Amino acid sequence: MSMHSVASPAITFTPPKRNSLTHIPGDEGWPIIGKTLEVLADPKGQVERQAAKYGLVYRSHVFGETSLVLLGPEANELVLFDAAKQFSSTLGWGPVLGLLFPRGLMLLDFDEHRVHRRALSVAFKSGPMKSYLAELDTGIAARVTQWKARPGPMLFYPAMKQLTLDLAATSFLGAGIGPEVNDITRAFVDMVAASVAVIRRPLPGTQMARGVKGRKRIVAYFSEQIPIRRAKGGGEDLFSQLCHATHEDGALLSTQDIIDHMSFLMMAAHDTLTSSLTSFIGALAANPQWQDKLRDEVSALGATSGEPTTFDSLEAMPLTEMAFKEALRLKPPVPSMPRRAVRDFSFKGYAIPAGTLVGINPLFSHHMPQIWPDPERFDPTRFTDEAQRTRHRFAWVPFGGGAHMCLGLHFAYMQAKCFARHFLQNLSVSLEPGYTPDWQMWPIPKPRDGLRVTLSPVG
Repeated sequence: MSMHSVASPAITFTPPKRNSLTHIPGDEGWPIIGKTLEVLADPKGQVERQAAKYGLVYRSHVFGETSLVLLGPEANELVLFDAAKQFSSTLGWGPVLGLLFPRGLMLLDFDEHRVHRRALSVAFKSGPMKSYLAELDTGIAARVTQWKARPGPMLFYPAMKQLTLDLAATSFLGAGIGPEVNDITRAFVDMVAASVAVIRRPLPGTQMARGVKGRKRIVAYFSEQIPIRRAKGGGEDLFSQLCHATHEDGALLSTQDIIDHMSFLMMAAHDTLTSSLTSFIGALAANPQWQDKLRDEVSALGATSGEPTTFDSLEAMPLTEMAFKEALRLKPPVPSMPRRAVRDFSFKGYAIPAGTLVGINPLFSHHMPQIWPDPERFDPTRFTDEAQRTRHRFAWVPFGGGAHMCLGLHFAYMQAKCFARHFLQNLSVSLEPGYTPDWQMWPIPKPRDGLRVTLSPVG
């Protein structure tokens, strides 16, 4: 029997005894709620204050459990690269995402994760990626044309959210999905909102109850569609690719595996891309000199507005990629990442017992002044080849790293550059004088006020 046809043995753990972490400096805050409200109110400021007081390893108490925060590039490398396989992603993310996105790729560990990742990687090979680019390109061009026809003030975040949702539906589910698309996308929106809801049980009337109902709808849709897609053959969309994906021994993915992977991949692609494309455009609006440089790069492609975007044109946009990377540095779409230690380990001289919940913090690493001089300034030249060569390779981790490095990172770059090409070719974006957008940085960054921008036609 092949290993993917049986569930891998569950990793069990016993949380360390309360006093087993008291040798590590820190402050657990209030009884029961600990530091949870402080972290939610100001995640960046809170971690920076704690680090200034206690150093790069400190004890905290959030969401009902004593945990450790490990900060900086060395911590990122230890936890993400995880050569010794001592940190469980399943036991880190499970309490947050397990009810709505069970057994998504990010929630699997070690050998089981490797087997599923290899099977899923077929959907991100060059053939399917070309097909996704064609779908993205058509959808983005049409939406930018609509925005150009109605210039003036707009709330950028909700507009971007709708666009990424529509794009995910066509490139992931196929353009011919039909009238069910609105029903399916609504279910996804409910699931994503529930994954970060404060109330974690599906009590009547709660966001979690709506999320669990949304998951039932998604499970029903995919269960019905999988045999249809398998019988039909072909299909370049992600869903069709997974319906025909096989493990190393030639066995097809199970129906349940496809449901779990599709649910998770659509969630991951939708919310993180909405966040990062919004912060990217917000940064260009606030830094018109960089917007001009990127528009010049797009103009140099020599493509007229109606021409399709090709992989060659994306390759010819290095400045745009650097600017997108800098936006991801300033507002990483996953600002903190939890894991649970499955064995005793030590870090920075501290002995840490198995069972300990640990968190790393890309948001902190991305703003360390000793790595990033003047860290709040938007400066894409931080991502020249030369600048990157001299930096710790785990100083910038918006896509994670190691075995769990984001499977869709090339998809993200492709969508960002394709979007930048159409947007900058047709529109200029600016902020009202004196306006500073107010960002909520956790769990996935988003502007609280929707990001008010003004669009003006160019060309």
